[in-house]
Amino acid sequence: MATSQLTASSMTVSVRNLASFEGIRPSSVKFSSFGTLKPGSLSQRSFKRLFVKAVAVVAPKYTSIKPLGDRVLVKIKEAEQKTEGGILLPTMAQSKPQGGEVVAVGEGKTIGKTILESSVKTGAQVIYSKYAGTEVEFNGSNHLILKEDDIVGVLETDDIKDVKPLNDRVFIKVAEAEEKTAGGLLLTEASREKPSIGTAIAVGSGTLDEEGNRKQLSVAAGNIVLYSKYAGNDLKGNDGTNYIALRASDVMAVLS
Repeated sequence: MATSQLTASSMTVSVRNLASFEGIRPSSVKFSSFGTLKPGSLSQRSFKRLFVKAVAVVAPKYTSIKPLGDRVLVKIKEAEQKTEGGILLPTMAQSKPQGGEVVAVGEGKTIGKTILESSVKTGAQVIYSKYAGTEVEFNGSNHLILKEDDIVGVLETDDIKDVKPLNDRVFIKVAEAEEKTAGGLLLTEASREKPSIGTAIAVGSGTLDEEGNRKQLSVAAGNIVLYSKYAGNDLKGNDGTNYIALRASDVMAVLS
């Protein structure tokens, strides 16, 4: 019988007991779905509608991984197991990390006949896009192989507010949600609309043209901006302040 963990949003199933996934070597396959899954409600047809994310396991005989091109190998930071108050969190309640340490980099990005070195170095602490890369289990730890373009920024301190965005990324301090309606009615926490306005705290070095030259972004630090509502990575500072990191193309306007 396949071992499984069922929740409203995910399921983990032993791959050895799924004939339809024969040939996949990873030790487990994760399925993302919607709604509540009931025992006996899944058929072989049902699996075709589920999103599959497999974790590749590197055998112990291999002692190193060398990323190619503009790819970067990141050792994933472990998920927080306790709240700030010391309460132990169950596995499903632990937030998925979006950061880690760079342990290896490729030779760089090729533009025409020019190879540009990676802008991140080994040992750097980085923040990356939530759904980027391929997860790899190596030397008993979880790693991620992703393209440099999927790295949001370099974290130079232990507080997210000090992140240094890369390339075309913009780091924004999110404006606080309105607590009252225009008529003066007090809004509850749940009914406050998520703001899509904030102040640009830092911006990346710009995009690359076809010749490898940097093109400065049209957004500058200090600008108050309006951005796409569902874009970017939501982040929280040590003091609880909300930030978002997104691409400059997701900034729709500068307000003044």
